[in-house]
Amino acid sequence: MQLKSFDEITRTHRHIFLSPHFDDAIFSCGGTLSVQVSNGIRPLVITIFGGIPAADLQISPFAQQINRQMAGGQIISPPALVERRRQEDASALDFLHCDYLWLDYHDAIYRGSPAYYTNNDQLIGGEVHSSDLWIDRQLAEDLLALQQRLPDTVWYAPLGVGRHVDHQIVSSAADRLIQRGAKVKLYEDFPYTLEEHALETRMQEFGGTLEPNFVEMSEMLPLRIEASDRYASQIQLNFGGRAAMHNTMESYTHNIRPVQTVHLERFWSPA
Repeated sequence: MQLKSFDEITRTHRHIFLSPHFDDAIFSCGGTLSVQVSNGIRPLVITIFGGIPAADLQISPFAQQINRQMAGGQIISPPALVERRRQEDASALDFLHCDYLWLDYHDAIYRGSPAYYTNNDQLIGGEVHSSDLWIDRQLAEDLLALQQRLPDTVWYAPLGVGRHVDHQIVSSAADRLIQRGAKVKLYEDFPYTLEEHALETRMQEFGGTLEPNFVEMSEMLPLRIEASDRYASQIQLNFGGRAAMHNTMESYTHNIRPVQTVHLERFWSPA
C-alpha cells in the first residue's frame, strides 16, 4: 500500500527500510522483506530520492545519457522516466506486500543548475556537493522526529558501499538515528558491493566498529529475484541483462556463507 506522508506511518510499521532510489531496498534486502511479510509483518520502504523533476529542467549530457540507458535507448523526459520508475517500484513492492512512501527529493543527476554531478566519478565515489547538505540535515531531522514517535522501530539503511552520493546522504542521516540510540541495521548496497574490495573499503571507514547479523532467506530468493525483475529500467544499466542479475544475486547471497543451498542477506550494526 502506498503512503502519502510521514503522518500515515504508524506503530504497526516496526521495520522501516530507507531506500535511496526506487530499486535499492529490493535489490539489497528483497529476501528479508519477504521473510518479514511471511511472518505477518508489514514492512515499510521509504524511497528518499523519489521526486519528479520539473518539466522544464535542463539536464546535463551525463544525465541525458543515463536517462536514455534507463529508458532502453529511448529519448524520454526526466519526469516521464521517474513516473515509469515509480510504476516499477509500486509493482515490485505490491508484489511483495510491502507498504511504501516516496519522498520528493530529486535524484542526484537532476540536482543543480548547472548540474552538481556531471560524470560518473562525481556521482559514485565523489563528495556530496555542498549545496546538497541541506538534504542530509532535513532528512535526518524528519527521521529523528519519526523515531521519537516510533521508538521500537528497527531501521534498515544503506551501508554506503560504492559511495554513490545519494547513498552517502541516506547513510549519513541514518547515522543520526544510531547516535540517538535507535536500532539500525546497515545493508550491503547491491550491486555496488559486487565491485572488488568495495565492501572492505567501506568497512575500513567504520574502523571495525560494526558487527554482522544474518537473515536466512533461501526460500525467499525467488521472490527477491522476481521483484527485482520488475525494475526493467535498471537491469541492463546495472547488470547487463536479467540472466546476469539472477546469477549475481544467487551467487552473492550464497557466498556470504557457502553452505549447500543456503542464501543469506547480511546486515551490519554498531558494536
